[in-house]
Amino acid sequence: MDRTELAAQIYNIAHLTGHFTLRSGNTSDHYFDKYLFESNPTILAAIADQLAPLIPAGTEILAGLEVGGIPIATALALKTGIPAVFVRKKAKEYGTCKLAEGTDIAGKRVCIIEDVVTTGGQILLSAEDLKKYDARVESVVSVIAREPIGRTNLANANLLFRSLFRMEELLPV
Repeated sequence: MDRTELAAQIYNIAHLTGHFTLRSGNTSDHYFDKYLFESNPTILAAIADQLAPLIPAGTEILAGLEVGGIPIATALALKTGIPAVFVRKKAKEYGTCKLAEGTDIAGKRVCIIEDVVTTGGQILLSAEDLKKYDARVESVVSVIAREPIGRTNLANANLLFRSLFRMEELLPV
């Protein structure tokens, strides 16, 4: 599936209209229910095909953020052979008490994987948390960049940001 067809499929499957409050607290009259495209195996595989070339060379770990980044990181791990970890919003308070479930991240070059980036707020928090475990967090790859402020915030934190689509590319003209 080429990029144009993938954009149309994502729009057809996941675009909703109404009144929505975003994680950032902003409101919008349109919304992409990312779980609708992330749970579709055909679309998820096509997303992994298109995102794989955006992963920076030398990446050693794909860090999927809870919850939406996890299926994308898993699909990318299957596509690229790069191991994935699953990053919680906060370390669990029982068992292993881990923040990042999966392989060891200490000293490794980590690319954070996210589904939709609006302000980048959770990415920035998670990046700092991962650095506390000695991960070398250098980049972020997402499916959709919703707002330009997200790109700006990530750049200000010295994170290379690549996204498959900008929101305006998914909306009809």
